[in-house]
Amino acid sequence: MSVLASIVKALAYLSIPVFALHTLSNANPVARYYIRIGLYLSTLGVCSVWGVICSIGMGLAGRRFDVFYVVARSFYHLASRALDIRLTVEGEEYLETRPSVLVGNHQSMLDILYLGRIFPRRASIMAKKELQWSPLLGQFMTLAGAVFVDRGNNARAIRSLTAAGEIMKERRSSLWLFPEGTRSMRPHADMLPFKKGAFHTAIQAQVPIVPVVCENYWRLYRKGVFESGTLKVKVLPPIPTTGMTSADAAALAVRVHDLMVETLREISAPPPPGAVPKSREPPVTPSPLASPGAAGVPSTPPEPPSSQPESGPVPTAESEKVAEQVRTESRASTNASDNSSISSPTLSYSRVEGSENGTETEEDDGMVLVGRPSH
Repeated sequence: MSVLASIVKALAYLSIPVFALHTLSNANPVARYYIRIGLYLSTLGVCSVWGVICSIGMGLAGRRFDVFYVVARSFYHLASRALDIRLTVEGEEYLETRPSVLVGNHQSMLDILYLGRIFPRRASIMAKKELQWSPLLGQFMTLAGAVFVDRGNNARAIRSLTAAGEIMKERRSSLWLFPEGTRSMRPHADMLPFKKGAFHTAIQAQVPIVPVVCENYWRLYRKGVFESGTLKVKVLPPIPTTGMTSADAAALAVRVHDLMVETLREISAPPPPGAVPKSREPPVTPSPLASPGAAGVPSTPPEPPSSQPESGPVPTAESEKVAEQVRTESRASTNASDNSSISSPTLSYSRVEGSENGTETEEDDGMVLVGRPSH
């Protein structure tokens, strides 16, 4: 009886802070955001320890290439219940294509949740070689079969990518990468230009590309906002690379990018009113009467009202020009070069949005980056 009483007493003490946090979370959006961030990161920490245990046990049992699958599913089942976020997946059968290179859109650290839901068996991730020597994490990733890439210089990186393709074929496993190279959270459905590392790997190994698209979740998660809900993930049919050469990598990257952006816009809900930052709104065209000498406005005192219509078309034309610029911004950001000098405010926004937490290089395609949203 005393044992039962001790258990009940422990549960009672534990339920008090849980109840208090739940009540505070429902009452205050700011508190809800930080409480959910804490829950999410705590779940990641628990699953990291679980990953080390799994990698040792499953390695001894000869199932090391399923470690990421087991840890991913464990994380999803814990985090989805703690945060009340569910994911529905369309085209899940395409994830069984092996060997293959899996590519997904990268919005924020919340992507780990959708990876937890869809990460297939006999699949691993690509990581920079330096992580191989990190305490616990490096041992876990090594035992789980992660593919490490040497980023010391471009020549070594290319050799590493080629070796990754050979390892993938030898294991008959899949490899997961984020071809954007960094996070690209934004209120509208779009993606950063793709880096070519993933496509070089697929072409060198002559294995298909399997695109995976998670809907834009700005409505659920951004700086100061962390809500519950349901997210859609769509897995697209495999894109073969048979017969392609390295010269086809750039064209293949553009083709897959356009297909994924189209799918992203198809499955994403429109942003809620007021979610678009002010920096993306068309600037107000100043009145031509406020600056003498402006187009269509004489430097002498204004004419009587009967002559004013001559200056009317000026603000209309300017407004149409600004609107057209906003409409074409998404396409422009898609095709922008990583090394180009960007002066447009709208394009600068998308570049800063994608690199707020650290710009990555051509070989950083497979990194899962953890950080709070910047907007």
